[in-house]
Amino acid sequence: MKRVDVLVVGAGPAGSTTAFRLARAGTSVLLVDRARFPRDKPCGGGLSGRALRELPFSPAPVVEASVDTFEFGLPGRAFAERRSAEPLVLMTQRRRLDHFLVEQATAAGAEFSDGTKVVAVESGPDGVTVGLETGRVRCRALVGADGANGVVGRATSIPVDHVFDVALEGNIGYDDFPADRIARRVLVELSQPPGGYGWLFPKGDHANVGVWGSASTGPRLRDYLKRFCERHEVPFERVENIRGHRLPLRRPGSPAASGRILLVGDAAGLVDPLSGDGMYEAFLSSRLAADSILDLLEARTAGLEPYTTRLNRTLAPGASAAWGAKTVAARYPRLTFAIARLPLAWSAVDRLVRGDLEHPGEERGLGRVALKAVERIARAAGDPGAAYRAEAHAA
Repeated sequence: MKRVDVLVVGAGPAGSTTAFRLARAGTSVLLVDRARFPRDKPCGGGLSGRALRELPFSPAPVVEASVDTFEFGLPGRAFAERRSAEPLVLMTQRRRLDHFLVEQATAAGAEFSDGTKVVAVESGPDGVTVGLETGRVRCRALVGADGANGVVGRATSIPVDHVFDVALEGNIGYDDFPADRIARRVLVELSQPPGGYGWLFPKGDHANVGVWGSASTGPRLRDYLKRFCERHEVPFERVENIRGHRLPLRRPGSPAASGRILLVGDAAGLVDPLSGDGMYEAFLSSRLAADSILDLLEARTAGLEPYTTRLNRTLAPGASAAWGAKTVAARYPRLTFAIARLPLAWSAVDRLVRGDLEHPGEERGLGRVALKAVERIARAAGDPGAAYRAEAHAA
């Protein structure tokens, strides 16, 4: 039986960066993934400024475009444009990014095994035994980074409670769509699908186009995508690799660890409910997970349960604000657009995306007026973010 300090299941952004942090700290780490690498995954592929602050190394080798302009509006109406003095988002592709992250983990000392499936998980007070198709592994801590439907979450006693949104996306080559239309910018169309948005993101030799909404819009996503393309002169018949995926949104009070097992990234439901982005949450959870595991390995804690408290303390204030804004955007799209285009509102959004603010509650300038207005409207509309505020207070 193979023995390691930590086994990480899933080599996406959360899993690979967790493996990197632990290996760099001197622990023995085995990183496994059921897919053969490099492999692709559906994702917009944007790295916000705040996500980059949590990434422990530069992603420059796999960056394909830099974005400093945000163009947004409502279907059939005028769009607004706002520009940041610094890059807001760096664009990449998951096939390239995930392979690069694995390379950083192995360079730090982690062992990587792709094409490796987990078939069983047996947890005990002193460690976890994991059955792989290639044999059994005994580890002192297990990290589930294999998505919301991953085997680690299903095989353990961590009752993660998710609500799912859905997205549909594809790619259009610059031979069929003018590259200068979205050079250095992202385009976002609010409220279509209801409560979500459509997007156009620049990449190296193509644009990524997609739509995102609640689970109830799933059967109509293809129609929403087609209409979004028509409104923005994207030839829908030329869009390639159209695929859908689910985005797990963690409910308040949902645990992310038990005993010697914890979940990171999508496996813990750590997707922003307003933007659908999970990169920041992936990299942040990897840092908190690594800290919690090192505490366990060095006998400062008896289990990994403190990881959930750390997540709550760090993410709940932002999740509360995001759920509130999501509620307002779904019920009052015109009002949302009117507020979002205000210069003082953009100033706050700009600082949040770049990572100058950890969450909206830290805003102390004029932008706080706009954020407070959204919060009051959300509460009047039955804001689900109230539960996250209570969670943050408890943490």
